[in-house]
Amino acid sequence: MAITLDIARDNPNAPTVTGIAASASPQDEKPTLIGLTREELAEAMAEIGVPEKQRRMRASQLWHWLYVRGVSDFALMTNIAKDLRAKLDEAFTIARPEIVSEQISVDGTRKWLFRFPARGAGRPVEVETVYIPEEGRGTLCISSQVGCTLTCTFCHTGTQKLVRNLTAEEILSQILIARDRLGDFPDASTPQGAIVPSEGRLVSNIVMMGMGEPLYNFDNVKKALLIASDGEGLSLSKRRITLSTSGVVPEIVRAGEEIGCMLAISLHAVRDDLRDVLVPINKKWPIKDLLNACRAYPGLSNAKRITFEYVMLKGVNDSNQDALDLVRLLKGIPAKINLIPFNPWPGSEYECSDWERIEEFADIVNRAGYASPIRTPRGRDIFAACGQLKSASERMRKKDREAAAGAGA
Repeated sequence: MAITLDIARDNPNAPTVTGIAASASPQDEKPTLIGLTREELAEAMAEIGVPEKQRRMRASQLWHWLYVRGVSDFALMTNIAKDLRAKLDEAFTIARPEIVSEQISVDGTRKWLFRFPARGAGRPVEVETVYIPEEGRGTLCISSQVGCTLTCTFCHTGTQKLVRNLTAEEILSQILIARDRLGDFPDASTPQGAIVPSEGRLVSNIVMMGMGEPLYNFDNVKKALLIASDGEGLSLSKRRITLSTSGVVPEIVRAGEEIGCMLAISLHAVRDDLRDVLVPINKKWPIKDLLNACRAYPGLSNAKRITFEYVMLKGVNDSNQDALDLVRLLKGIPAKINLIPFNPWPGSEYECSDWERIEEFADIVNRAGYASPIRTPRGRDIFAACGQLKSASERMRKKDREAAAGAGA
């Protein structure tokens, strides 16, 4: 019998799950303070009449409460005067978005479906975020867009049309809610308590590998990741933040210069004709251009290697010759190659390579001097594995449309 592993700590401040059928909560039209820089927080203080000499100090206090303590209620900010807390609450919000559903896999992987409020004339949108507990670390897989434009043929997310980019607030909120739900923030009711839980962080690593192409939402991703890596806030090391791109070549070097995080490349093929099919962005920026951008990535070294992701597709890209060509292509690039067993999803035309084939492929790459770990599929039972993310509600709406069409016929 399968047993669910749930490692979350008790957290009285964690938001509740509303359930998949719940309607969106009433829209709060107040601007949010989540996702603002310190300078923008100081400007927000000016808007509510905080004297100029106090604005920087108040911004620092807010930063601490938002990103160290993780509070989502101004009333809990006990070192801020009550009248100022009241002004903040009247003018701004720091509320979390709605958690529509939370699923926990038999292997401990968690997947959340978050609903974000409407922006402008648009509608509320939903994205999925995944938490993967591992020995000695916990990795949060974050989305950067609602849907995706890239239509990679092996990826379930690519079958969902792009709705819009996520804001810096919405990207950061995925981290904040994950830490809420896992009990990874200190109890806000005990302000003298430990800043980091005594057992260590449950969210120690983040990867921009969820829904969407991060480099097509560069400014919001940059802003969110710089806040996440700020040493006086969420304080995630840039070496524990990985941005994965399918190959938006003009933005790769810029990401290294302006964000400074680790880089992962969704490669998946060693020939342009095949990559044109698997990762269609290759038609715009072919493999040669992509690898030249990788060689120019700032800070690249054996201590800061690029991760190349390679999904193993049976009879498509998994031959010994493919492995030899992969080694040849990456020559001179400090790299690690993640071999990803294909995770099936409804309607996919691909199959996962046989395990023996994956191991032989890995052996060839290893003998050439590259680390080539085979990624253990996680969360397959809740469609949380690599390439499987797609808004659950979008799938449900599609089923409803198909059912209605059938009834009409």
